[in-house]
Amino acid sequence: MRRSALLASLTTAAVAVVMAGATPASAINTYNAQPAPERTEVGALVVQYDRDGNPATPDVVRWSCSGTMISANIFLTAAHCTANRPAGARFYVSLDQDVQAAIDASNAAGGTPEEIAARVGVEGVAHWDPAYPGNSADAHDIAVIEFNAAQAAELADRWDFTPANLPTAGQLDALGSRALDEATWQVMGYGTEEALNGPGGQTHPGGGVRMKAELGFDALNNTWVRLAMNESRDYGGACYGDSGGPNFVTLAGKLVLAGTTITGDSPCYATNVAYRMDSPTARDFLAGFVDLP
Repeated sequence: MRRSALLASLTTAAVAVVMAGATPASAINTYNAQPAPERTEVGALVVQYDRDGNPATPDVVRWSCSGTMISANIFLTAAHCTANRPAGARFYVSLDQDVQAAIDASNAAGGTPEEIAARVGVEGVAHWDPAYPGNSADAHDIAVIEFNAAQAAELADRWDFTPANLPTAGQLDALGSRALDEATWQVMGYGTEEALNGPGGQTHPGGGVRMKAELGFDALNNTWVRLAMNESRDYGGACYGDSGGPNFVTLAGKLVLAGTTITGDSPCYATNVAYRMDSPTARDFLAGFVDLP
């Protein structure tokens, strides 16, 4: 998490829907990024899919986005991370600190794509807001991975975690901009770092390791909370691969999952735009899967 946003494999169409001129987020910036081994509720979305439609070539197993366990059997992420995947795509969740190392080790061990993916994470079923992609005012960019009882038991057996705290309805509005500006904000995810300029153009190094970074409050909209990356203030942010990952705010000493990373500026230098979890749209969707505060 340098200044990179939790990007992931967001499509050009999805980006345009969310905000003109912006691109999906991927990783955490280097400005103030630190590893986050203690945040075991934050995980990586691993996707197994057929990249080219050719049965003679192996399926791809790769981490794609970030997300958060919000109950024992529900993993919160972004709709653009799950929708419009190739037919037959399967979704797994890993709560490993270094998911890329886990994928590398599993590939080295060999086996079918399903065996490789199952060693890395636990498979679940993806559900996303049927109104996605929505529009710039409300992108409906929210999804969950749901686990049945056996899958949830496997998750609990493989990783210790405490589900994240969701906000109450309209909690950010009730606090107001001044209180939000004074609060501590953190973004977390597995994404890449901010852009580096090289002879061949810009590249986004890193990714695949759970990181965290402090960032600043910028503005509140009906469904968005806009957060500031600012190197001069030692604020980092999200980048590619961080999409769907949490943006926490500390309120009364408790981490509250205020929003999920959706987009930001393409080099991951300035802004992180998160979908508010206290908005009516997000709560209406989540009410079908978890008990809301």
